[in-house]
Amino acid sequence: MGKAVLYMSMSVDGFIAGPNVAPGNGLGDGGQRLHAWFLPDGGAEHRTGSRLAGANREIVDEAMATGAVVVGRRTFELAEGWGGDHHDGVPIFVLSRHQPDLESQWPGVTYVSDVAAAVNMAKDAAGDKDVLVHGARTARLALAAGVLDELQIHLVAVLLGQGEPLFDTMPPDHVELELLRAADAPGVTHLRYRVRTAG
Repeated sequence: MGKAVLYMSMSVDGFIAGPNVAPGNGLGDGGQRLHAWFLPDGGAEHRTGSRLAGANREIVDEAMATGAVVVGRRTFELAEGWGGDHHDGVPIFVLSRHQPDLESQWPGVTYVSDVAAAVNMAKDAAGDKDVLVHGARTARLALAAGVLDELQIHLVAVLLGQGEPLFDTMPPDHVELELLRAADAPGVTHLRYRVRTAG
């Protein structure tokens, strides 16, 4: 069975989006800078990595090889649901307290109210492949529930100064991480951590 892995671009000062996140401005003011490493021309090439090289290409290929997605509802809606297809038709599990209107559902999208259930369903659906986890709140809930296996932090060499932090309102529990990989690329360092279990 694969792992549940958070993939997140983050500024050096800990922000995953700029201020004023809203529909049509999903990364907030200035937040696009955090994703420039895999959108070299602002186009759609990130889906295949066709214009990327080195560590950036490797990371994007890994993300696109995942077998399912777990995402928070806010992140999902800001991304307009990726049209119901994040990549290659993999199942998407949306963490949500409420079911959507029937007309807004896509066949490959399932709404789940519990983060542990969402991750377990996604792992079952993904088989031997990893599960891609999206969204700061979803990541925090998955960490607290003990179902997030790894974090891939794409640390972008920029200070946003304000915006949406990744690890805001974390409980006071101590979470130990083990560095599995550090790969440098122009303007970004890719860090992969394993979440160490207690005991």
